[in-house]
Amino acid sequence: MQFKSHARTLAIALSLALIAGCSSTGGSRDGSMDGTRTDGGVGTGVAGSGQVGGTGVSGDRAGQQADGRIPEVRTIYFDFDRDTIRPEFESVLVAHARYLRSNGNARVVLQGHTDERGTREYNMALGERRANSVKRFLEVQGVSPSQLEVVSYGEERLAVRGNGEDAHAQNRRVVFAY
Repeated sequence: MQFKSHARTLAIALSLALIAGCSSTGGSRDGSMDGTRTDGGVGTGVAGSGQVGGTGVSGDRAGQQADGRIPEVRTIYFDFDRDTIRPEFESVLVAHARYLRSNGNARVVLQGHTDERGTREYNMALGERRANSVKRFLEVQGVSPSQLEVVSYGEERLAVRGNGEDAHAQNRRVVFAY
C-alpha cells in the first residue's frame, strides 16, 4: 500500500517536471492565448464563440471554483503542430481534476481540435494527441480513467473561420464537454 502512494507521488512529480521542461512559450503576437486577459481575469473560452476572453475568474484562482461547480474555463489552447500542455493552462487542468476527483459520477469528453492546415487525417490524429495529453495530465492528478473520454474532431469544428494566425490559434484547442 505504501509503495502505491510513493509511486503515485513520483509519477505526479515526473509528469510535472516533464511538462515544465518540454513546454514552449508560444502564443499569439499579443499574448492573448495565454489563458489570461489584460484585466487580470481568465476567459471562459467557450467553443464556437470565437473568443478567448469573456467573463472569467480573476486573480491567481484561474479556472478554480470554490463551491464545487464545474470550472468556468473549459477550453485550453495549444501551439501550432504541438500537443504539449502550455504552463499557463495547468491551473485550469488542476481545477478540472479537483472537480472530477470530488465528483466521482461526473464524466467529461475531451474534444481535440486543430486549425485547418494539414491533411484531414493528420489533423484527426493531432486532435486526438492533444485530447490524450489532457487525459494523461488529469489521470496523473488522480482522476479515474472511467470519467474521461477522448474525441478528436480535427479541423471539422472550427471555433473561428479565417486564415490569420489569430483564427488558427483559437482553433488549436481541447474543449471540456461535461
